[in-house]
Order: sequence, then structure tokens, then C-alpha cells
Amino acid sequence: MTELLFNPDAWIALLTLTFLEIILGIDNIVFLSIVSGKLPQSEQPKARRIGLILAMVFRIILLFGITWVLSLQNVLFHIDWGFFKAGITGQSLIIFGGGLFLLYKSVTEIHHKLEGSEDSEAGKASNTLSSAVIQIAALNLVFSFDSILTAVGLISMKSPAEGGFGYEGALVIMILSIIISIIIMMIFAGPVSKFVNEHPTIQILGLSFLILIGVMLLAEGGHLAHMAFFGGTEVNSIPKGYLYFSIFFSLFVEFLNLRMKKSKNPVKLHNNKIIDKSLEDTDITN
Repeated sequence: MTELLFNPDAWIALLTLTFLEIILGIDNIVFLSIVSGKLPQSEQPKARRIGLILAMVFRIILLFGITWVLSLQNVLFHIDWGFFKAGITGQSLIIFGGGLFLLYKSVTEIHHKLEGSEDSEAGKASNTLSSAVIQIAALNLVFSFDSILTAVGLISMKSPAEGGFGYEGALVIMILSIIISIIIMMIFAGPVSKFVNEHPTIQILGLSFLILIGVMLLAEGGHLAHMAFFGGTEVNSIPKGYLYFSIFFSLFVEFLNLRMKKSKNPVKLHNNKIIDKSLEDTDITN
């Protein structure tokens, strides 16, 4: 531990991994903001805290069970239907299932916000803290697998003599990076959620990002299972750099739009309980 403390490479690895954990956690914060935004104001901070604590706990548990996590890359069974071939692994099932869940949840949320379905009894019944925590926990499990595999690929577990940090050293670096990144996300989760829920265009943009991430998870799950169609056209994963560049560029454009339209009153989505201010002065009796 003392050698690790005074090792510049260890500090660089910690900072790099912490930064990556925060970047990879952006989709988690967006999902937290959307789900917690449907709860009463008093319960929203609690839902965000529980969600981020669950993310930290899942990641640390998976780190201690890294051997089991890596074993999920082993093929469970093969599929060969002529036009479709795949070698299904535990990891591909988890990633693919998470992508399907994210696509379903994102499309459903967009429908609710635009069509006003949240005002129905079924919609109200689902807007509870326990329901939000279950949804957050399910998605956190998928994001945790992705985060841990990224960390393991970045931090060398070779012995110090071989140029690595050793198993214990690498584990310490990864756990510290997770704790630091979650603390930072906890600090900014409140302001980010408030900003997202106050701007309908940001909400729809955030849900669109989640659709993109869901598609990325589907492609990654297919790639991990070596899915191939029609005699050898194999599914490839989508580089995360392209995806996050498009997300940040879209946010940059939207921030410019918000500054230009700051003096105008935005149209509120159905879950915000506030209608367009231009309608407030309209005499509905006419």
C-alpha cells in the first residue's frame, strides 16, 4: 500500500479511471433524473441517493467477485439456425437484456410525457419510491457490469515486477475510483436533476440519449455473443466515443438554444403539472 501511495502511475490510473467512471455514469444520472422526477418533491433526493449508493455497492461487490464476472464471458450454449448463429454468454444476456429494458423504458417515458398517460390511475400507481428504486436497481446492475469490465481492462493486475499494480493494488485503485466518482455524482445529481426536470427539451433529449445507449447495449450484447446473420455478417459493437461525442454535441447545441430563448416561456410536458403560461391568461369559458 505504501508503494502504491507514492507511485505516480497509480495516481494517474486513479484519476483516469475516476474520470471514465463519471463519464460512464452520465447515463445513470440522466435515468435517475427522469425516474426520480416523477416522484413527489420530498422523495426525489432520497431516490437519487439510493440509486447512486446502489450503483456504488453493485460495482464494489462485482469487483470482489471479479473472477465470477469474467467467467460470464464463457459460452453457455450455441444457436445455429442457418440464417442466425450465436454463442450466448452470461455477459451478453445481461447486456442485451439491459438494452431492451432501457429502450422500453425510454420509449414509454417519451409517450407518457407527450401523451399525458401519467395522469391515469396506472401511471400514478407506478410513481412510487419503491417502483423507482426497483427500476434504478435493475439498470444499475447492467451499468455496473459495463463499468467494471471497463475498469478491469484499464487497470493492470500484473505484479509490480511486471509493470502492473498487483491484484490488491488494482483492486484498491478501482474501489477508490468508484467511491470518488459516486461522491462527485451525488454532489451534482441534485442540480442536474433540477435542471433536467425544469426544461422539457432537455428531458426529451435525455430520453433520446437513453435510447441511443439502449441501442449501444443491444449491439454490444450481440457482439459479445458473436451473433452473425446470413452466413457471416457479425454484429459489431458501437464505439462509446462516437456515442458520447454526439451526446455532448447535442447538449451544447441545446444549451445555446436555451440561452437564445431564455426570455420565452417553454411549453411544459404533462408530468410537470404546469401548462404553457401563454394558456394561463386564456379565458377557458369562451
